[in-house]
Amino acid sequence: MDKQTDFVLRTIEDRGVRFVRLWFTDVVGSLKSVAVSPAEIEGAFEEGIGFDGSSIQGFTRVSESDMLAFPDPSTFQLLPWRGEKDPTGRMFCDLTTPDGQPAASDSRNVLRRTMAQAAERGFSFYVHPECEFYLLDRESLQEGRPQPADHAGYFDNEPGGSANDFRRRAVTMLEELGISVEFSHHEVGPGQNEIDLRYADALTMADNIQTFRTVVKEVGIEQGVHATFMPKPFPDQPGSGMHTHFSLFEGDDNAFYDPAGQYELSHTARRFMAGVLHHAAEITAVTNQFVNSYKRLWGGDEAPSSIAWGHNNRSALLRVPLYKPGKGQSTRIEYRGIDSAANPYLVFALLLAAGLKGIEEDYELPDEAEDNIWELSDQERRALGIRSLPGSLEQALELMEGSELVADTLGEQVFNYFLLNKRQEWREYRAQVTDYELRHSLNRL
Repeated sequence: MDKQTDFVLRTIEDRGVRFVRLWFTDVVGSLKSVAVSPAEIEGAFEEGIGFDGSSIQGFTRVSESDMLAFPDPSTFQLLPWRGEKDPTGRMFCDLTTPDGQPAASDSRNVLRRTMAQAAERGFSFYVHPECEFYLLDRESLQEGRPQPADHAGYFDNEPGGSANDFRRRAVTMLEELGISVEFSHHEVGPGQNEIDLRYADALTMADNIQTFRTVVKEVGIEQGVHATFMPKPFPDQPGSGMHTHFSLFEGDDNAFYDPAGQYELSHTARRFMAGVLHHAAEITAVTNQFVNSYKRLWGGDEAPSSIAWGHNNRSALLRVPLYKPGKGQSTRIEYRGIDSAANPYLVFALLLAAGLKGIEEDYELPDEAEDNIWELSDQERRALGIRSLPGSLEQALELMEGSELVADTLGEQVFNYFLLNKRQEWREYRAQVTDYELRHSLNRL
């Protein structure tokens, strides 16, 4: 028994933990959970907890239904919202088949596998997400007309405001769970908030994001508001994205840093950026996996829909943030096309794979976009060689289906199920008669 496992078992006993929740994530990013009694945890470490994988969409066929969940002891934490009277722990799990092979449908394993490929080349992958979400008035939801919980704006400070209390409580819970927070503030839209998580390796951060979403939902229930990560809940307000900063390290050195390079970017960084831009359109179905995602990407309000890069240019999909001269550890790039609701394991795996492809095949980084891309006409963008992201989920799925990079990174089972699931969502959406159509057509046609 290793030290971490022994620590978990002793903590469960010393703190009188009554339940341990084992968490894992399905293909489209939904968090799954099973509660296990403390007496079963030692056995779970050694032999796993069996469950019916065929009952979870995309996991396995009925004829191969048995799966095992092995808790990762390094992820053990007590859930602060359960309180001292009902102490409950949680651990993320790695999923396997009965013969001990990693489950092909395990999102966590997709990312772990891609990070292992990076490690073979001497790289570790670190990320820092800026997570946006809306707080809605709960009564308005019940009445069928969603309304924001407040009317504050960007960086507004409302003494005694509900958003201030919400963020304070959420940040406190996250820190109790061992998740460090860098910033929290009110965003542009009424009821819209942002909480930025501190840099971590991509696997730890994907776990942290899944925990973060759960914390935000729990605090919402506690405070009587509804928290949503829906990409575009209001047509006339900004959508919620998850702008993500990332960098590669070689040991303790930032592989993106070169003091002699433009914006202090290394050759490795430029080739990584070129890979991300080259493959951006074909990974969009995963970074923006919902019909509603494309309302955010193409609904204005400074959403990034053009495949370009720029230094400190927020109209570009890929941005080089303001760097600190001589501080190489802070050199990074920012991808602005991710939804707050995306599956973080698959998203980080694909961004890493695209960047590594750029490095391996020595992709050439296109010219920097220095202008405000939002103000350029379509003709001007084409003249500059600036492509666009897909305009709908249907277009994104077509590009994804033809992508060798996406298929190889996700693996056959995840790749095929993701396409199947999202095509069903598109068919269902296309069959809807919307309020817009009724307002504009019912009386005059």
